[in-house]
Amino acid sequence: MDKLDRKILNIIQQDGRISIKKIAEKCFISAPSASVRLQNLENHGFINSYTANVNYEKLGYLIKAFVRLDVSYKEMPKFVKFIAKVPNVVECNYITGDAAVQLKVFYKTMTELNEFNASLKDFGNTHTNVAFTTNIGPRPLRLPEK
Repeated sequence: MDKLDRKILNIIQQDGRISIKKIAEKCFISAPSASVRLQNLENHGFINSYTANVNYEKLGYLIKAFVRLDVSYKEMPKFVKFIAKVPNVVECNYITGDAAVQLKVFYKTMTELNEFNASLKDFGNTHTNVAFTTNIGPRPLRLPEK
């Protein structure tokens, strides 16, 4: 990975739909060269996917919450299977601190969030924080181009 590859990654993080031609122009390289570099970044696992940044509030999902859960090591495989089937969970992270897992979820109502929390009781105690506003994010990680 060189300076040009990092520049390409920064460009496509800002706009995943940008054309190869535009990438080439911004990097001062030919379109075929940009295409090869992009393909190499994909092949080596630096690019997982190209996705849209959806505004969940516009879709009626007004509740964004972070749910921390103290799942035992023994229950973790069962928990992961369960949580993978819940479409409102957009992130599941193993964390350090007072809990084992942190979930990022979106729900339309507090009642739905409460029902979700109740469904987790078999796995452990939950600690839920609802976000009032998001001041920054989601945003890409800006890679140094050195």
